[in-house]
Amino acid sequence: MSVRFHRFVLATAAAAALFATPAVNAAAQSAIPTRDGMPTLAPLVEKVVPGVVNIAVKAKVEVSADNPLFNDPMFRRFFGDKNAPKMPERSAVGSGIIIDAKQGYILTNHHVIEDASDIAVTLSDRRVFTAKVVGSDDQTDIAVLKVDAKNLTAIPMGDSEDVKVGDYVIAVGNPFALGQTVTAGIVSAKGRGSMGGTMGIEGYEDFIQTDASINPGNSGGALVNLKGELVGMNTAIVGPSGGNVGIGFAVPTSMIKGVMAQLTQYGEVKRGIIGVGIQDLNPELAKNLGMEQTEGALVGSIAKGSPAEAAGVKAGDVVVAMDGRPVRSSGELRNRIGLLTVGTSINLTIVRDKVKKDFKVTIGKAPAEQEVAKVNDRPELEGATFSSAASDDKVKGVVVTQIERNSPAAQRFRQGDHILSVNRKPVNTVEEFKTALKDSGRSSALFVKRGEEDVLIVLQ
Repeated sequence: MSVRFHRFVLATAAAAALFATPAVNAAAQSAIPTRDGMPTLAPLVEKVVPGVVNIAVKAKVEVSADNPLFNDPMFRRFFGDKNAPKMPERSAVGSGIIIDAKQGYILTNHHVIEDASDIAVTLSDRRVFTAKVVGSDDQTDIAVLKVDAKNLTAIPMGDSEDVKVGDYVIAVGNPFALGQTVTAGIVSAKGRGSMGGTMGIEGYEDFIQTDASINPGNSGGALVNLKGELVGMNTAIVGPSGGNVGIGFAVPTSMIKGVMAQLTQYGEVKRGIIGVGIQDLNPELAKNLGMEQTEGALVGSIAKGSPAEAAGVKAGDVVVAMDGRPVRSSGELRNRIGLLTVGTSINLTIVRDKVKKDFKVTIGKAPAEQEVAKVNDRPELEGATFSSAASDDKVKGVVVTQIERNSPAAQRFRQGDHILSVNRKPVNTVEEFKTALKDSGRSSALFVKRGEEDVLIVLQ
């Protein structure tokens, strides 16, 4: 049975069921309000629900004309566009979180409001407002909206770094457009997607995993601790049928804060680089390299003229901490650097020859984005965008830079995959990839590097 990740644009009742299990200890129960001698989350829910909104979106859906004449400018010049196909509207619903009552800022997912032509926000008191997009970032799936409204209630921002596996949380959202709904559960895991390998959901991944029920329409909703603080924004679930199976994912507030600050200031995220190619350090690799530590980000390459080179970082170094906080994987380091603005100075703690050293590195400007392209002559690749690997990327080949949800390509590829060869013929540019596919005929065997895994994908 295949397992799929789902991000929904469309969290369920029974919060008190959390306490139906005898696993709740006396200390936890003593901190929970009671009613008629029974534990209840009602006071917490009453406090949090006004800070969660329902979002309704209308977006234009581009469709291609069946007749190629409609794409001929000469044809349109003489006959006009009145017979050309109309652009239908897509309607969708999701959730949002009020994070600044004074400014009217609302947090939601990028995929909820992507390509929206009209955004309506409904508050818990049934007031409806038109929202405008302040900024949006597809790499983290975070967007900030603004409404001109008074008497809003914001949910205070908590620190997801303080969240522990086993902590109780509640999820609030708008499942199946039913309206505000609350579910409860625990934090099942942290660091999903950053602790060794990517999950292929977003470009930057560091998810909180929870078993609080999340369903279609909960995207952009709140994940809240028992203090009533926001610790994450619900984004995706994993399941074979698209329904809840107790595995949901939320973007942590540690990531939200940095992205939100840039979106409200610039309308976009201005990411910088330090110019290193990194990979996970695992026990087996550490043993082969004669290293004592078994966690960290191993520097495989240094880009010429990069901030890392200027600071004295070398290939073979292992980054074990950044600004005093431990670094356990390459994904974790990439996430933290990717949220910083150009010009920010960071301190990297590096192990070199079994000796720890500190290096001050200044985040540099990222090079201009590479040209990306689609491969339109293979149906299996529909929905995917490709580019050549960056010069400082340790793994070369052709990179899958973006995948549309529910597309044919999404069944085979993940964002961040590196296609190294087609029928054993190496490919390093998009043009080489296209040529190799054309030469291979109807059947193509693609050798792909996916994190630490080697994957063979057959197109036929």
